[in-house]
Amino acid sequence: MKFGKQPAPVADINEDNLEVHKPKTEAAGVKAVMVALERAVAQAGVTRTAQSLLRLNQQGGFDCPGCAWPESATKRKAAEFCENGAKAVAEENTLRTVGAEFWAKHSIADLSGKTEYWLGNQGRLSEPVVIREGESHYSPISWAEAFGLIGEHVRASTPDRCVFYTSGRTANETAFMYQLFARALGTNNLPDCSNMCHESSGSALNPTIGIGKGTVSLEDIHDSELIFVVGQNPGTNHPRMLSALKECKDKGGKVVAVNPLPEAGLFNFKDPQTVSGVVGGGTPLADEYLQIKVGGDLALFQALGHLLLAEEERNPGTVVDRSFVDAQTDGFDAYSDARRELDWEETEKATGLSREQIETVAGMLIRSKATIFCWALGVTQQPHSVDTIKEMVNVLLLQGNFGKPGAGACPVRGHSNVQGDRTMGIWEKPKEWLLEALDTEFAITSPRHHGYDAVEAMEAFERNEVDVFVSMGGNFSLACSDTETLEAGMQRIGLTVHISTKPNRSHIVHGRTSLILPTLGRTDKDDKHPKGAQFLSVEDSMSVVHSTQGRLAPVSEHLLAEPVIVARMAEATFGPDHSVDWKAMAEDYDVVRDHISRVLPGFEDFNTRVRTKNGFVLPNPPRDTRSFKTDIGRGRFTVSPLEYLTPPDGHLVLQTIRSHDQYNTTFYGLDDRYRGISGGRRVILVHPEDLAELGFKDRDLVDVVSTFRGHDRQADKFRLVAYPTAKGCAAAYFPEANALVHKENVARESNTPGFKAMFVRFVPHPAEPGSAEESASLAAATA
Repeated sequence: MKFGKQPAPVADINEDNLEVHKPKTEAAGVKAVMVALERAVAQAGVTRTAQSLLRLNQQGGFDCPGCAWPESATKRKAAEFCENGAKAVAEENTLRTVGAEFWAKHSIADLSGKTEYWLGNQGRLSEPVVIREGESHYSPISWAEAFGLIGEHVRASTPDRCVFYTSGRTANETAFMYQLFARALGTNNLPDCSNMCHESSGSALNPTIGIGKGTVSLEDIHDSELIFVVGQNPGTNHPRMLSALKECKDKGGKVVAVNPLPEAGLFNFKDPQTVSGVVGGGTPLADEYLQIKVGGDLALFQALGHLLLAEEERNPGTVVDRSFVDAQTDGFDAYSDARRELDWEETEKATGLSREQIETVAGMLIRSKATIFCWALGVTQQPHSVDTIKEMVNVLLLQGNFGKPGAGACPVRGHSNVQGDRTMGIWEKPKEWLLEALDTEFAITSPRHHGYDAVEAMEAFERNEVDVFVSMGGNFSLACSDTETLEAGMQRIGLTVHISTKPNRSHIVHGRTSLILPTLGRTDKDDKHPKGAQFLSVEDSMSVVHSTQGRLAPVSEHLLAEPVIVARMAEATFGPDHSVDWKAMAEDYDVVRDHISRVLPGFEDFNTRVRTKNGFVLPNPPRDTRSFKTDIGRGRFTVSPLEYLTPPDGHLVLQTIRSHDQYNTTFYGLDDRYRGISGGRRVILVHPEDLAELGFKDRDLVDVVSTFRGHDRQADKFRLVAYPTAKGCAAAYFPEANALVHKENVARESNTPGFKAMFVRFVPHPAEPGSAEESASLAAATA
């Protein structure tokens, strides 16, 4: 390992450097600490690293810009962060900067050949830049000119030809101002990263339990008797969740892991803050591991419901919470009738599991008096995702697993504050009560027609129906599906505006005119205000709202805070006589919070409550009062037909995954340590038996072809890697595999892209002149 500040890399990824080792069977440990420190110091040096990590996720400090896992109100550790959280902070803390010299040196043609790994590692954006139609390079522009250009383009367009995208990193106050800007303009075109991840969760939970959020607290995780971790890899994506699962295990709870890939974090956790995690064997986590086929979860939970009902029929009163079901739910009889019979042969085909495995886990459910179902994107990104989550809700309702300690539904959100953004009104399908409240508070007339979600925005780009696209954080071109179509559409837009901290691919596939506006990050001090330093707030996965305040000196004097950027865009668009006092909100974030307190239920006395030690918890009827604010005032059992993914002959089901050195579209490095993959990213993980049956070998170089409704998509030059994934299934990193997802391959109801639902086949990649593959091919032909 190299400790010490490192310059930005000059070389890009060389896929010939790919190394494959045996996958790990344990997560975290001392190695995680060493890697975290190495990456942090390389980006920011020792002093800046120490200043940031000691305040990370601490009371009065700043919230991790990575995942949305909550912190304990009573047992916060001195090092309240994980390896990937430290990497996320290092990316933001970096002392590397990207300014006028960088843009003068690198043309768009040059940058278009660079990977996201290379772009992101160049450093923090240090000044606003612009590129106009016909130009080959970005060049500096003043903030005043930039905002003038935005106002000019927005006024020249119509509201519904403007689109305002948001990533989950955006804080509550910024998100509120941003949606207010869009609605004051006259559009609900507010796609966000939720559209690509947990939209299916909200689409399933709102009609069944009356709220689109989870119904558990961190303490419930600790106190649960049984936790299912479904379609989720906490060791990489939410590492601090491993500590919570360990506490559950220490108290006698059990864990069931359901995943097509045997992820290290699901099996053994070596907590580096404990003696056993440093010198001992760690804590085994999963009591049962169900290696399910991609897309087989609906069949699994239908089978579990069938088995629970069968046991209740044999021993009445031992499984179903009849008092709860009768008093608080609707639709039980129809659900019970639908689950009375089960085709076990088809269930085993759909899941890849044996009847014995499913019955074993059903027995654990029957014995548990407090169960939590946790899930993430492995469940939400398939055509039948909404039905799958509704089926999980059915099983929870069956045993009354709402509103009691250690029980409930837990969609584990990815990006920090992605849940808060939705709470603040970032949604293309707003409820009437929100629009009425905004109109009353600000004397505006909000639009009532729905706007574009992420996929619909991409389709509007393609139809040349968007004049202005503003991206508040994020990297839209690599976050969504059908990459080639999306990038071609983005380049048709009149003006693209990217409010960013670092260079990314979306800056390169820009509109005819494009602005990059550098903003403060979570760790940066925000003190250029008449009343001094300001703080913001975020909401975690369990509905706790708390403050976040950076304390580090920004790397450039030309950075502006996101609320200031939103306010100045609005002022440049509406002029000085608008009914909304944008300047007051930009100068004092308490003003924003006062507005929020009058608009959003649960935020009463916001400014006082957010200043308390641990913030405050938003109302959650299923958790708080065991009640359901659905349209019928009850929890709703639903009935869905059996559905699973059935690829054509010669095809596998491909799912996208993150590397351990990655967060969403940001690459920290090239070491997927737990899976044993390093040095490269263009790999396809395939079961050895599938490789043999398809006529390929480990490390063959192939082009990957996906098929959807007769349409093919192709991504070239991937290495096949023999890996113990579920048979019939394969996995590849995103965003490299996003190009294979047809834009119409989406989840019903939620319109979430089908990143876990691709049918793919492989064709040998043509040997390139002078390559090792060509030499091997010639040698084989000669032989």
